[in-house]
Amino acid sequence: MILCAGLGTRLRPWTLSHPKALVPVNGVPMLKRVVDELSRQGFDEIVLNVHHFSSQIVAYVEEGNLDTRRILISDESEQLLDTGGGILNAAPLLGSDGNPFLVHNVDILSNADLKALFESHVASHRDVTLLVSDRKSDRRLVFDSNMVLKGWINMKTSEKRPASFEIAHDDRLLAFSGIYVMSVSVFDAMRRHGYEGKFPIMDFFLAGLPEVRIGGVCQEGLEILDIGKPDTLHRANLLLQ
Repeated sequence: MILCAGLGTRLRPWTLSHPKALVPVNGVPMLKRVVDELSRQGFDEIVLNVHHFSSQIVAYVEEGNLDTRRILISDESEQLLDTGGGILNAAPLLGSDGNPFLVHNVDILSNADLKALFESHVASHRDVTLLVSDRKSDRRLVFDSNMVLKGWINMKTSEKRPASFEIAHDDRLLAFSGIYVMSVSVFDAMRRHGYEGKFPIMDFFLAGLPEVRIGGVCQEGLEILDIGKPDTLHRANLLLQ
């Protein structure tokens, strides 16, 4: 699933009349760059959630611009559901075969081995596997020595989620990539704990639900570029020239 529904407020004025997913990166829409990479690594069935100027994304797909076997649309035109709500809303499209699925923000470019991430998740028998790295970021996820998620911390303000957890000396503080793998078990857990409508996926990850096993994976040499901001989009344009 590629998360495409966001308003892209940081990329105005482009997103005042276009969806963020179609912002060109060195002449190629970011959506196409992400789909091409997913397809190259063997992901040939892709779900897109759409909201902001959704008709433009649907038209782009229908024109045959995306080279993959199957594209499905999860329509959020009536209400923007945020990342967690968007995933839960797409459950009928994602969970029909019972297999895990990869989630990828549309504004992330990386050299990640997505196939290896997926295989790592399957082997771990976890419910969620987050791709993380030691890149520069004030907001960090905290994992124990076994790479089990404990919480989140803002390094500048010392705010923690959940507020009660303590950081141990051998914990690892790592930055989230916006790429992760989930098992279909998450849908029942979300519903059982009252998640519905609009909510961020990070709220679910940090809720500390005992039956939801969440872990992290680091990949050596991982490079992540968030192209959802003007300065990093400019950097991406220069790199890709």
